Amino acid sequence: MPAVAKVLVANRGEIACRILRACRELGLPTVAVYSQADRDARHVYLADEAVLLGPAPSAESYLRADKVLQACKQTGATLVHPGYGFLSENEHFRLACDEQGITFVGPSAQAMHQMGVKTWARDAMKAAGVAVVPGSDGPLATLQEARKCAENVGYPVLLKAASGGGGKGIRLVEKEADLGAALEGAQREAGAYFGDTTIYIEKFIVNPRHVEIQVLADRHGNTIHLFDRECSVQRRNQKIIEESPAANLSDKTRLAMGAMAVQAARAVNYESAGTIECLVDPDENFYFMEMNTRLQVEHPVTELVTGVDLVAEQLRIALGEPMSVRQDQVTQRGHAIEVRVYAEDPARNFQPSPGPLRVYRPPHGPGLRLDDGFGEGDVVSNFYDPMIAKLSAWAPTRPQCIARMASALDSFEIAGISHNIEHLQQVLASEPFRTGHYDTGIVKTLAPLATDPPDDDVSAALAVLLHHRRAAGQASPSTAGPHVFTQESAWALAARLGAVRR
Repeated sequence: MPAVAKVLVANRGEIACRILRACRELGLPTVAVYSQADRDARHVYLADEAVLLGPAPSAESYLRADKVLQACKQTGATLVHPGYGFLSENEHFRLACDEQGITFVGPSAQAMHQMGVKTWARDAMKAAGVAVVPGSDGPLATLQEARKCAENVGYPVLLKAASGGGGKGIRLVEKEADLGAALEGAQREAGAYFGDTTIYIEKFIVNPRHVEIQVLADRHGNTIHLFDRECSVQRRNQKIIEESPAANLSDKTRLAMGAMAVQAARAVNYESAGTIECLVDPDENFYFMEMNTRLQVEHPVTELVTGVDLVAEQLRIALGEPMSVRQDQVTQRGHAIEVRVYAEDPARNFQPSPGPLRVYRPPHGPGLRLDDGFGEGDVVSNFYDPMIAKLSAWAPTRPQCIARMASALDSFEIAGISHNIEHLQQVLASEPFRTGHYDTGIVKTLAPLATDPPDDDVSAALAVLLHHRRAAGQASPSTAGPHVFTQESAWALAARLGAVRR
C-alpha cells in the first residue's frame, strides 16, 4: 500500500476514531475535520492533522462538501473516507472528488445513484432476478394511485420515502381510511429530512425479521459476502442491538441470502463495502429491501465473527488493490452482539439527552470491544446523533455472548445525562431475545420504563459510590446494576455523600 497516500476522514465521533486507527495500523497519514463544537473531540487528536470546517450545525460544517474538498487541497490529502452518515452516500460529493483527483473510499457515483433511491434500487434488483418486497413499481403520483396499489398488494402496507433512511418517512397503513393522512405525513417528513417527497408502497410483512448481508467488492472483479447480521431490535425503525450470526436462521437460508447479496452487488458493478438489507418472514422467505452503499454502524459484529477488518479492506480497495480475502476464506466463528448506547431518555419516549459526561467508565475485558469518541468530562452535543458508544461482545456461543454483554452493561457507568443502558439490559433479558425467536416488534412487547431518572447531581453521586464499592469488592446496591434505582434512594445517597455540584 503506497505510504504517500494521505487519508482525510470526513466524519466525527466513534466512526472517525475507528477509521483513523485503521489508517494508523496501515501506516497512512491522516487528516481530521471538525466543527467548532468538536474542537476538543477525540478524533481531532487522533489524526496527524486537523482542519476546522465551520460552526457546530452539520449543514455549516460536516455537510459542506466544498469545505471538505478545500481541506483536502490544504493538507494534500489524496483519499477521503466518509464513514457513515453526512456525505457518505452523496453521489454529488463523490463526483466532485473524482473531478478534483481525490479518491473517494466507497462505491462509484453511478452505484450510489442507482441504489440510493429505493424505487430505482427495486427496479435494478427485479431486473437482476432478485426477489423484492411486493409493492409499487415506482413512485406514487397521486392518492388514487396509492389506493389502487395498496388494494393490489393488500393491507397492511408501508409508505416509504424513496430517498429515505434512519426510519424517517415511513408510515404503516392498516386500512384504506388511513391512507390519505398517512401519505401526507410521509411526504411531509420525507421532504423535511431528505428534500424529496417521493413515496412508494411496500407490502407490510407481518412479524418480519430484519437481516442484512455484508458485501465487499474490488475493482478486480472480486465480490464476496461476509455472512449475515440480525438487526431486528429496533425502536422507531432505528436499530439498537445487532448480532451475528442471525439467531434461528437455517444454514440453507443464510447461504442463499449471501449468494443473493453478491448477485445484487454485481448487478450495479459495486465496489467497496456495502450492505444488502432484507426482510425475512416467519417461513424464511427473504426479500431485498434496500442497499446501504457505505460502511454500516454495526460493522463490528461482522469483524468479530469473521476476523476481517472492513475498514482496512475499504482502504485497500480504494487504492486499487485486490481485497485480501476470498470467499472460501470467510467463515463465521463464535457469536457477536453489538449494542448502541445513546444519550436519550427511555422513560420520556427516548428523548435525546445531550450534556456533559460527568461520569463515563465503559467496561473492559476479554471478548469486549468498545467503539466510542468520548471520554469522561466530554459533552454530548445536541447538534449531532446522540449515540455515545457502540459496545460489542464476542463469545464462542450465543448464550455466552448474551451473558458477557449483560455483565458488561451492568458495569457500564454513565452519569450527568440520561441513557438507554437499562433499556438495552431489558431487551437482552427478555425471553424472545434470549431464545432468539424475535422480530422487529420485540421492543414494543417490553414493559415501559417508568422510573424517572434522577437529576445530574444525584446520578453523578450514585455512580461515584458504585465505582468506590466495586473498587472495594462490594456488591452493587441493586442486583440489576447501577442503572436501576429509585428517586428516593438516589436522594438519600446524595445526602450521604454530601453536595455534588455541577
